[in-house]
Amino acid sequence: MPGMGPAPKPADQRARRNASVAMTRLPAEGRKGRAPAWPLGADVGIETEIELTKLQIKGIRDEIEWATTSRDRSAQRRKLERATKQLAKLQAMKKASTAAERRIWTALWKTPQAVQWEKDGWVRDVALYARLQAKGEAGSLDDAKEARQWSDRLGLNDLAMLRLRWEIAEPAAAGTGDGPARRSKRNSSKYGDLKVVS
Repeated sequence: MPGMGPAPKPADQRARRNASVAMTRLPAEGRKGRAPAWPLGADVGIETEIELTKLQIKGIRDEIEWATTSRDRSAQRRKLERATKQLAKLQAMKKASTAAERRIWTALWKTPQAVQWEKDGWVRDVALYARLQAKGEAGSLDDAKEARQWSDRLGLNDLAMLRLRWEIAEPAAAGTGDGPARRSKRNSSKYGDLKVVS
C-alpha cells in the first residue's frame, strides 16, 4: 500500500536489538464461544430502495385505475410488471446480503484476531467489515474496496497483523507440552548460517 513504508522486521532479524514494542500473541486455535450479538440495524440503503419501489408500485396501480384508454392501461401494466420484478429482486438481495453478513460475522469471531477485537471492544467495527465484505462478494466494487481497507485495520492479513504488533502463537507440540524449541542465540543472528573459510 503506498505511503505505508516497509513492514518491520521480526525481532531476531533486526540489526538493533534495543527494546521495541512487544508483540501481542494471539491463540492459534482462535476465539472460543459464540459470536457477539449483531450490533448493526438493517441496511438503510437497500431498505430505502425497497420502500421507494413499493411507493412506485402503489403509484402505478393508481395510474392503472385512472387510465382512460386501454393503451394507457397496457403501458401502466408493463410498468407495474417491471417494478414488481425490481421489488422481488431487491427483497432477494436483502435476504441474501443478510445471510452473507451473518455467515461472515460468525466466521470472523472464530479467528485468532477476534480475541484482541473482543478485548478492544471492536464489535461494531467487525460488523461493519462483515457488511461491506458481504456487499463486495455480491459484486459491489466500491464496497469490496472499503472492505479491503477495513481488513487492514482489523489485522486480517499478515502485513496488517505485523503493523498492529500481533502474532499468532505456535500451538504446543503434541506430547512435549513445552511448546516449540527455541533457537540458540548463535543461530538467531542474521549471520548464523555463515561459516569461517580458511
